[in-house]
Amino acid sequence: MTAQSLTRLIAGLFIMLSLGLAHMDGTVDMSSVSWLWFTAFVGVNLFQSGITKWCMMTNILKKLGAA
Repeated sequence: MTAQSLTRLIAGLFIMLSLGLAHMDGTVDMSSVSWLWFTAFVGVNLFQSGITKWCMMTNILKKLGAA
């Protein structure tokens, strides 16, 4: 596993862990619809891209001409 993959995996894990801990503490209510679900989506995608080495944003940026 490369350093970039590990970085994505750890970053995604930290995002999901922080949301989970805040929900368990009662400072965040993840049972209702809020913008925090977008944060959870980003965390899950970071985590999965660290494992699978596939990232949708990377593909979109490449199609738009980014190097």
